[in-house]
Amino acid sequence: MIYLQLLLSFAQVGLFSIGGGYAAIPLIESQVVVNHGWLTMSEFTDLVTIAEMTPGPIAINAATFVGIRIGGAPGAVVATLGCIVPSLAIVTLLAFVYYRYKSATFMQRILKVIRPVVVSLIAAAGIRILVNASGLGGAVDLVAVALFAAALATMRLSKLSPVLVMVICGVIYMLLEIIVK
Repeated sequence: MIYLQLLLSFAQVGLFSIGGGYAAIPLIESQVVVNHGWLTMSEFTDLVTIAEMTPGPIAINAATFVGIRIGGAPGAVVATLGCIVPSLAIVTLLAFVYYRYKSATFMQRILKVIRPVVVSLIAAAGIRILVNASGLGGAVDLVAVALFAAALATMRLSKLSPVLVMVICGVIYMLLEIIVK
């Protein structure tokens, strides 16, 4: 029964996550945290962080991680397939339609409408994760907020690798935790 739940939950994510991985985050949260209670919001934030840092699409990484946690290796396979198969079918169909009608006016109008929707989904997910990660929903973790601001400024003002910035922030946070305790 758990495998069927994993399959159907991540099939919904794969079917309705228009706009890529970041746009899928609210759908994954809805399935994993709200509907099934497989993860807490804190665990979900950690999941998004890990899924973002590892190679591959964030939704597929999240499906694999949740699947392995809930149903072991078979759960990982089922959740990952649930996420991939609907997307694969949709992308194949859309590629055919787009290739055939890419210069048509109606296609350009459709794409013009979809772009802001995708941006709003990504922004909503980012704000929700920022609030949870920074503690703005409760006690504020000033170190996390300061590291976020420093990382954001560093990424905007320099050409440092995002991976390097994440590692530096992680090391700084760990050192501060060791010093304070």
